[in-house]
Amino acid sequence: MRFSAFVSVLRSVGPVVIGISLGFTLSLLSVNWTEEACYIDGKESEGVTVGQDGLLKGARKPNSISTGNDVESDEDFEPRIVPYKQVQQSAPKKVFRAKYISTELGMRERLFVGVLTSKNSLNTLGVAVNRTISHHLDSVIFFTGMRNRKVPHGMFVVSHGDERLIWNMYQNIKHILDHYINEFDWFYFVQDDAYTEADRIKALVDHLSMDREVYMGKPEEFIGGEMEGKYCYGGYGYLLSRTLLLRLQPYLENCRNDILSARPDEWLGRCIIDYTHTNCVNEFQGLQYHYYELGKNSDPSKEESEQFKKALTVHPVSDPEQMYRLHRYFTEIELQKTYDEIAKLQAEIKNVSVVAFDGNRSSQWPVGINPPFEPKSRFEVLKWEYFTEEEIYSCIDGSPKCELQGIDRMDVADVIDVALVELNKKYKPVLHLKKQQLINGYRRFDPIRGMEYTLDLQLEVVNQKGHSRSITKRVHLVRPLSRTEIIPMPYVTEATRIHIIIPLTLQDRSSVDHFLEVYASNAFETSENAILTFLFIYDPVEAQQVIQNDIFASVKAQINTYERKYPAVKIPWISVKTETPSQIKFMDIISKKHPVDSLFFLANIKSNVNSEFLNRCRMNSINNWQVFFPVHFQDFNPDVAYHNQPHPATVDLVKDAGHFDRRSFEEACFYNSDYMATRTRMVTDVQENEEILDTLDIFDMFLKYSTLHVFRAVEPALHQQYSYQACNPRLSEDVYHRCVQSNLEGLGSRSQLAMLLFEQEQGNST
Repeated sequence: MRFSAFVSVLRSVGPVVIGISLGFTLSLLSVNWTEEACYIDGKESEGVTVGQDGLLKGARKPNSISTGNDVESDEDFEPRIVPYKQVQQSAPKKVFRAKYISTELGMRERLFVGVLTSKNSLNTLGVAVNRTISHHLDSVIFFTGMRNRKVPHGMFVVSHGDERLIWNMYQNIKHILDHYINEFDWFYFVQDDAYTEADRIKALVDHLSMDREVYMGKPEEFIGGEMEGKYCYGGYGYLLSRTLLLRLQPYLENCRNDILSARPDEWLGRCIIDYTHTNCVNEFQGLQYHYYELGKNSDPSKEESEQFKKALTVHPVSDPEQMYRLHRYFTEIELQKTYDEIAKLQAEIKNVSVVAFDGNRSSQWPVGINPPFEPKSRFEVLKWEYFTEEEIYSCIDGSPKCELQGIDRMDVADVIDVALVELNKKYKPVLHLKKQQLINGYRRFDPIRGMEYTLDLQLEVVNQKGHSRSITKRVHLVRPLSRTEIIPMPYVTEATRIHIIIPLTLQDRSSVDHFLEVYASNAFETSENAILTFLFIYDPVEAQQVIQNDIFASVKAQINTYERKYPAVKIPWISVKTETPSQIKFMDIISKKHPVDSLFFLANIKSNVNSEFLNRCRMNSINNWQVFFPVHFQDFNPDVAYHNQPHPATVDLVKDAGHFDRRSFEEACFYNSDYMATRTRMVTDVQENEEILDTLDIFDMFLKYSTLHVFRAVEPALHQQYSYQACNPRLSEDVYHRCVQSNLEGLGSRSQLAMLLFEQEQGNST
């Protein structure tokens, strides 16, 4: 009993006792056991010896730092100040950063396509090849001996200046090794008399290993059969890997000097076999290079063989029409495959949704399309537009309803036709439906799904016995968004100098002072890379009196003032005499006085030009590719917008202060070379009718006579003051109508004009 009580006490107290004992033991271990010198009444204690310098010997003071000879000083430590010396830093090494991520990471494109053409076939078969494959493939280059004088638009042609076939093939390979070997993994060569199914060649290289030495095409025996191995016949094209070309590169000169052949494909095959020991194959890693020989005058739609349907390339093609027929045939095959895959995926989605928690209710409609957009707040709720076959009840100008026309009318008609086709497909052959009228139509754009439609259709239903009746049917349709695609654009830079052209008439003189003041702060003071040029427009009477009374004398004086204020700035000006001011006539004069690569901005004296817009002018104007027509923000008439209110000093970009003038096309950014090329195409029409120069503006000229992209976009950085512009009645009907509409829409918003009318009626009634 006593023992158990003792054990219980020990169990509770034991850990405490052990902890105290352990702490006491550790504290003893940290104590210095050396003796210190003790001085009592100024005398040294016994047993402690003093060295010659009065330093203690033997034991060391606790917490002291021993020197190399165990001697320490009793004097106090005196700190000393170490002067700071600035470290001379070497110039930082400049780190090279690539312009594109793909360059820095060493990423390459997958496929390069080289089309072997000639001077005689470039404008026929060459154009047909370009139109059938260029929009499917990233890089297509045409190689030829002697270049044709007129190169088709949109084709990149490399000419070697010699018609010798072997020499051209050598130059083709050398050109690729010099310029493209580090940018692509695979190189495909094909003649212009062969049709290539672009999607199939892309699918083939996507499944091949790029680090293998591959020479792929239609294997062919060498002429005479003396040499071992097989080369790839050029008529059906052939595929070369980057690894193979890199291995061939050191021996290319030897091949040119040592190998004699009459055919370029045979010469290349012998070179590859001799120096890389790689033969042509039509199968690699389980993938086949399918080809088909087309009979003379054969019709692609009547070819039934499986080999033809699976062909990657077809040869020979006799003329461009046959090339387009082949393209249509293979496009229909690929389109049907796509439809079959969509149907298969939809069936799989339905089968999988059965086992979901909510069953078939969990699958979205249409099957495979993204679910509808869910707004997070009331400001994100998508708006439905109501329409009929004749009118739509949501207009750009804010009107309650307007006529359904243009692309909107085509859209509604197409949706109704699709609805009838799908309804008949669903109820056929029991019922046949015919449209009587559209009762109600609703549509909205869902940024996730696409355009959604709800139609209330009045239909005539006819059964198999011929009995009919009228019913109302509601249908839902979706026009889904297709796969977005990044369109490759030519590289542009913000370092391009802009030549700003300001046409000036007698009525515009009052706006020059404000324009120069704003432009000076935005361009002269910031050293903007731009040259301002004034174009003084005189009529014949004003031109005769220019010596006695120059109507632009005050403007020229202002120009001289700014040139003295900014010594580095020169503002040139050009005088023009004409009865009918025309943009094209003005630009003909300006174009001849500037280099071909000049970038023009045809501006308005009432526009406020700043660096932000000039940069966008540089980025959106692409030589031989695109011209830019900005939509400026136009202030409303201040007497209407601020009726019975003080006019503000600055105008914000809000709907009650102004609007983006979609009717104005007078401002434009374009290159001189593009203008000259477009102007050249007008020569024939101008010779037949010289009035075209007076009736057309620059926008219509580019739209009608050029193959460039005409880019039109709202530009908030281009702000224009309110002005009433005099519309020239000699312009074309469309241009004159746009001018009149611009004046009317620039007066004020609908609500502001309605308020003025209301006040006027109230005043008349009283």
